[in-house]
Amino acid sequence: MRTDPVLVRCEYFNEPSLQFASDRLHLCPKRGISLFGPRSLDMGKRHPETIRVGLIGTGESVESALSWLESCSAGVVGDEKNYRFPGFKSDRGFYSQLAFENETVEKLTLGELESVGRIRSKRERFEATVDLIGDKLRLLAQRDRPPEYIVLALPGSLVRTSGKVDYFDKQHGQVHRDLRRATKAIAMKHRLPTQIILQRTTEAVPQSRNVDHRSRCAWNFFTALYYKSGGIPWMPSGLNGGTCYVGISFHRVPGSRNTSYFTGIAQAFDEQGNGLVLRGQDFIWDVSKYGNSPHMPALVAEELVSLVLKRYRDELKQLPRRVVIHKTSEYWPDEREGLRAALKGVDQFDFVAVRSTEDIRLLREARYPILRGSYIAIGDIHLLYTTGYISALQAFPHGHVPVPLKLTDHVGDSSIKDVLGELMVLTKMNWNSSNFGGSLPITLRFSGLVGEIMKEVPPNVDPLPQFKYYM
Repeated sequence: MRTDPVLVRCEYFNEPSLQFASDRLHLCPKRGISLFGPRSLDMGKRHPETIRVGLIGTGESVESALSWLESCSAGVVGDEKNYRFPGFKSDRGFYSQLAFENETVEKLTLGELESVGRIRSKRERFEATVDLIGDKLRLLAQRDRPPEYIVLALPGSLVRTSGKVDYFDKQHGQVHRDLRRATKAIAMKHRLPTQIILQRTTEAVPQSRNVDHRSRCAWNFFTALYYKSGGIPWMPSGLNGGTCYVGISFHRVPGSRNTSYFTGIAQAFDEQGNGLVLRGQDFIWDVSKYGNSPHMPALVAEELVSLVLKRYRDELKQLPRRVVIHKTSEYWPDEREGLRAALKGVDQFDFVAVRSTEDIRLLREARYPILRGSYIAIGDIHLLYTTGYISALQAFPHGHVPVPLKLTDHVGDSSIKDVLGELMVLTKMNWNSSNFGGSLPITLRFSGLVGEIMKEVPPNVDPLPQFKYYM
């Protein structure tokens, strides 16, 4: 029997550049900021020159956090594996500085911690911890001049006893809760961006185990702080103007033991990287009949993307010329129908589904694994390696065997190469760290975390849309 040969094509996407101050370009976030400064440095009010920081913790954990912040702000020496951190002061690094005041510190007292520690039920102790931190956040938010950013310098003992809890609830069924996610939801109510910093980080010495190098910790912490305070660390280069990128994910609805109830969440970004998070309507998905990968009914899909477009128009005073939607599952006919209905006023669109796959692995005859940016087409199978050896750095920083993204569905106006090229750019837009690039585009990178934080927001409360509250 004769079979037609399968056409195999291998190509390479050049590493996307990023924009920094004065529109200067560099491939690496760390080197770009070190050489040129963050993108919003010359963007007027968008650059936060001074950030008023509030702290919550015990006397000891707050003192430790302050010492760490002040030390790292001056700069941190790197080594052969970790690029030096240039600092966070008005004359170096991010060209921004932190301001601390006694009135923006809320102490967790010994009596308060002992009161929480005496609670025997893990669930009640967790809830008491969340309430305690929530009360401190409320007090800071009610100051005449509230801080712009909160560092949760939680003592290690509190994190060990109340950091996570699993319990069974008569209404909700089996429940897992995480202190970080719960405090994010409460802080959102007070419009306060937050970051937890652990004592094991602030008190680490070079010989400490299970703690990243000090320069790596500083890069990740201050990059996120700068963005959450209104700054733009870097912008993507090479994305089409007037394009809105949307990632859609699904999460089980809390408050019901019926595992067939889901909600859709959209994470939307413009071509400059500004992000929004929006929650759609709940819908029923029969897991026993159709499997664990939900798909939206047409009206739910239409409503969710219509919310995105409305918010985009409110922010930029115009509709996008093009919308790109990312999912990790294929688009069912009902979903496409609803999405097309929502996009009837938009000129161009692309529906893209990608997921990591271990079904196919490619090797190259070299000391290091396959290059990040490698694109392989095998017949109608399209694979993109977003991790791998990075030739620009002459390094393989990931520490695992690279796994490609597989394009499992695409309908729209752009070519497959253009769609995959955009994915490469969007893997470099994680402002919660300063890593060179991730495996997933930013539209899908935080879908699990965002969904868990959304579970902490009551259904009758509209969550804030700004992406900084979910990081």
